[in-house]
Amino acid sequence: MEAEGKEEVADKKIEDISLKELSRKLEEFAKARDWEKYHSPRNLLLAMVGEVGELSEIFQWRGEVDRGLSNWEESDKEHLGEELSDVLLYLIRLADICGIDLGDAAIKKIIKNAVKYPPN
Repeated sequence: MEAEGKEEVADKKIEDISLKELSRKLEEFAKARDWEKYHSPRNLLLAMVGEVGELSEIFQWRGEVDRGLSNWEESDKEHLGEELSDVLLYLIRLADICGIDLGDAAIKKIIKNAVKYPPN
C-alpha cells in the first residue's frame, strides 16, 4: 500500500472499491515488505482462520448479537469492522495467490445457489 499517514487513511472514505483493486493493493503491500515468500496458500489460510477466531471472540459473549448491533458502542463496531476486514483481506490474498477471480467465483456461486434454492 502507498505510504499514507494514519490520519489521512482514517479520514479517507472510499465508497466503491473492487476486489481487483483490493487485490492489487494487497500485492503491493506484500511486495513492499518482502512478505510474498510467506504468502503460500497454507500460510494465508491459517492466518485467515486465526482472524476468524478473533472475529468469533467479539460475538462469543454478546447476547444481543441476534438482535442486531444497535446497542453496540462505536468502538465495538470499529473493532468488528477491523476483524471483518482482516478476514476479507486474507481471503482476497488467498484467492489471488491461488489464481481465483473471487468476484467471478462469487457471482457464479450466487447463480448456482439460486438454482439450487429457488424462491418460494
